[in-house]
Parts: sequence; C-alpha cells; structure tokens
Amino acid sequence: MTDDIKKAVEVLQQGGLILYPTDTIWGIGCDATNEEAVKKVYALKQREDSKSMLVLLGNDAKLNSYVVEVPEMAWDMIELSTKPITIIYPNAKNLAKNLLAEDKSVGIRITKEEFSKKLCERFKKPIVSTSANISGQPSPKFFGEISEEVKKGVDYIVGYRQDETNNPAPSSIVKLEVDGLVQVIRE
Repeated sequence: MTDDIKKAVEVLQQGGLILYPTDTIWGIGCDATNEEAVKKVYALKQREDSKSMLVLLGNDAKLNSYVVEVPEMAWDMIELSTKPITIIYPNAKNLAKNLLAEDKSVGIRITKEEFSKKLCERFKKPIVSTSANISGQPSPKFFGEISEEVKKGVDYIVGYRQDETNNPAPSSIVKLEVDGLVQVIRE
C-alpha cells in the first residue's frame, strides 16, 4: 500500500489521473484544485463539465479550507454517520472552478477507508472521486468490472484491493443550503 500511495501522489502532483479504491466504489481521481486535471477526468468520462463531481478529504479539519462556511449541522452528520456520507456544501472555495456546480456548491466526503484516507493525507489536498466508468454506462461495483477504456485513460492504477469482489454501498448524499435547508438526495 505504501508504494501505491507514493506513486499515486506523484501522479496527482503532476496533474495526472489515478484509478483508486475509495470508501465506496473504485474512483477516477485527480487533484481537485487543478483545472487541467479536472478537464482530463471529464474527457475520460465523456461527460459535460456542467455535471459536478465530488471530492474526498482525509479528515474534516480541512473542510474550512474548501467551504466558505461549514454549516454546524454538517459536523454532526459527519460524526454520527455510520456509512459514507457525501455532503454538498454551498459556496465552495480553493477548488478547480470546473469542478463546482453552477450554484458554486461542491460535494465533499470525508473518507474513513484506509487507502483513500492515507492518500488524501499524504497528498495534502482534496482528490476528485468519480465513478470509474464512461458517463451513461453502469458504475463498476469492483475493480474487475472497470472497462479497458477507463484503465487506459488514467496515468496510474492502484494495485491495492484489486482482487476484492464485494459490492460496496454507495454513499448517502445530502445537500445543505445556506438558509439551513437540508435536502436528502440519496439515503
């Protein structure tokens, strides 16, 4: 795992794309602060950049660096959640502009899975995490289901956890509005 993290960080620092295991499914990742890297992800997924992608952080201490004001409720949701939870925050900052939704919101998940957590902590920046598939195709449930097209489109494929065949649950998705409104998008 240590070698995978070292190599993945090098690729991320150079603006490249990685294929890596997360706390949910395998993801295509890049430096979430690098607009050119984010463009490469949209191109690989054949997806319009008007569809935002989420980012992973290794711990919640970094949230304030990427969200103008973290609603108080978010801290409780992160702490109390028993499964991965993606929270869509209003007023993102310090992230690639082409990563944000039209309303300047961004989905952020604090990963607790060992590999992605260590990767985020070592990289010291948020990492894009989007399903490892071409837009419109089914999301692969495990590494063996990822298409050759996606594998050939990234600069580094993490070796760790490739042999797993379990079917991880997707994260819950909750959108928090500036006015305190909470919208559950996926339970």
